[in-house]
Amino acid sequence: MQILYSLNGCIRNFKMQGNAVSSPVVEFRVDMQNPSSSHMVGRCFVSTEPGTFFQGTGYLKAVATYRVGQEVSIAFDFRTSRTNGVLLGVSNKDKDGLGIELVDGKLLFHVDNGAGLITAEVAPEGEGFCDGQWHSVTATKIKHRIELRVDGTQSNAESPNARSNTCETKDPIYVGGYPPGAHQAALSSRRSFKGCMKELRITKASKTLNVQFNKALEVKGVQPMSCPAPVAA
Repeated sequence: MQILYSLNGCIRNFKMQGNAVSSPVVEFRVDMQNPSSSHMVGRCFVSTEPGTFFQGTGYLKAVATYRVGQEVSIAFDFRTSRTNGVLLGVSNKDKDGLGIELVDGKLLFHVDNGAGLITAEVAPEGEGFCDGQWHSVTATKIKHRIELRVDGTQSNAESPNARSNTCETKDPIYVGGYPPGAHQAALSSRRSFKGCMKELRITKASKTLNVQFNKALEVKGVQPMSCPAPVAA
């Protein structure tokens, strides 16, 4: 039977033994902390739960090209231990773009249709977002208006220029950060997200794209199929 999938688990103390002709048996220990190359291999956790772990150093290129247009709704759950970090961004090389980020403990949803940035903001109560709990986010753009919902709390904003209602992008969607050199018109931070995310859904015209992180086009500093449980984070 042909095996098509990589191991979803952990390995340690990897050793190999062998010998050449007329030579004694030699034991070789593999230094798995310093590999010559690796792909989508990360840390091993004591206990895990469903989700994707962002180490705070990289990003995912989740979608190759995406047009935000007049209307879109983005929903996901996240858990974090850092008060600042990029959650999602898509932008053309000029002014148009959409971004979701954590800034000084607040969650911000930005959209620029080309006539100026508009922002909806939710400030958490109590311990804030760094409380070890999952938080649900829905960010919706309808023409020149935007709405942000986080755990039932809602914030709205709209552009004074109602005629500017289309966000013209045909660019990648980055999650958890973005690569050097990538322009992001609707993000204020370059700091990568540290924490876990799951169930990213992008809805347009009643059609929903369920983003599968393990099939991302680019992966850096992210473990797509393993999220540490709070006690092990």
